Amino acid sequence: MELINIPCFGVAGNFTGHLEQAGEDKDFVNLKTKEVNAPKGIFPTYIPGSPTKNKTPDFLSVFPFNPEKIIFPKGESKLQIESECALIFNVVWKDDLIIDLIPISFGASNDCSIRKEGAKKISEKKNWGKASKGFSSNQIKITSFDEASVINDYRIASFLVRDNKVYEYGQDSRVKDYSYIYLKLKDWLIEKFNYQSDEGPLENIHEYFLEAGKPSSLMVSIGATRYTAWGETNFLQDKDKALVILYPESKYSKDDILEMVQKGDFSKDISALIQTVEI
Repeated sequence: MELINIPCFGVAGNFTGHLEQAGEDKDFVNLKTKEVNAPKGIFPTYIPGSPTKNKTPDFLSVFPFNPEKIIFPKGESKLQIESECALIFNVVWKDDLIIDLIPISFGASNDCSIRKEGAKKISEKKNWGKASKGFSSNQIKITSFDEASVINDYRIASFLVRDNKVYEYGQDSRVKDYSYIYLKLKDWLIEKFNYQSDEGPLENIHEYFLEAGKPSSLMVSIGATRYTAWGETNFLQDKDKALVILYPESKYSKDDILEMVQKGDFSKDISALIQTVEI
């Protein structure tokens, strides 16, 4: 499915420890959640349609995804890979409310982010124009979103290649180890899409949906994994290669994945995203 035709979102705080590593936990100190480990909220990265809508910010109408490159934002210096699993859902509406999300496919996502002070909304650090994010062109079909799903076998890994050296950027993590996953995540997403308020760094997503004409599909990057010590302290530079890899652990070891990263060639049951940084 072409992302340019559907709204795209991210989930904040769905992997324990990531917000603290990114220095963003303080943005949510006044935000209450039902559970201690619950995600903090949803943020938009792209809303298709006219930039003249009343509620939707103009910059969200610029398509930010590119499967091959990241264009560095002008005037910024701290840019990090955010390695994630992203899912495409079909949306079921009843009147003006979403009542169900039906999973279609999943793939590797780089929810690339600027580390900067003073941004009022998360979305301001996510979409700075064309080629500011990434979603693998090789998406894996999914028929269920539960413990029996194919996604239950997948892990998320990320790497940075600089001067022909490969560095592990994010901690190799199981998709099923997200704080919220499967039915719990789906129910939470539906609630937030319908009722999330404009509070702190979050936005009223429902207003955007209505202005976009109640779209029949959407994409959600469900949360960034924790960084390695190297990834936490190293920001992207010109000509770096940023890689996010989703792979089935029953078939491939970490050494197998590292060998594929070095060769730049991946099996079809692996969702790989490889982006070159351009300044």
